Amino acid sequence: MSYDRSELSLPHRHHGRVPSPTAHRPAPLAPARERPGSGTRQRSWSSYHRALRLLRRACRWQRRVATLVALGYFAVFLTLTVRAPAFMARPALGGLPTGLLLAVAQIPVTWLAVLLFEYSARRFVDPLARRVSRYARPADGDGRAQA
Repeated sequence: MSYDRSELSLPHRHHGRVPSPTAHRPAPLAPARERPGSGTRQRSWSSYHRALRLLRRACRWQRRVATLVALGYFAVFLTLTVRAPAFMARPALGGLPTGLLLAVAQIPVTWLAVLLFEYSARRFVDPLARRVSRYARPADGDGRAQA
């Protein structure tokens, strides 16, 4: 069997764009078989892999948002320190310099990033992880489920 794909037809262009490869996926030929003795139907690979993709996307989003909150505040603090030293030296609440208050505020902002991370994990990532764990793992090439 050749791995040359040159004989395959190219997808038709729509408004100058090529549709995604999943748009032309053929319908399954036969319904999913039941596993002997399990009493439940075998789940398709696409739903398992789709759930994994969603889980990975949610984890990436979660890491990016928490990182941008913590590092973004720190970058703003450093930028103000370099670009506006007069503002940072100006007295604020209780006679403390503004720069010192903003530096101390980094601790609550870091905790806010941690709380945001935990909240988004419970709200978005954990349900996806539970959904992935409910699926049967896809079979190896020999037809047996992976351990």
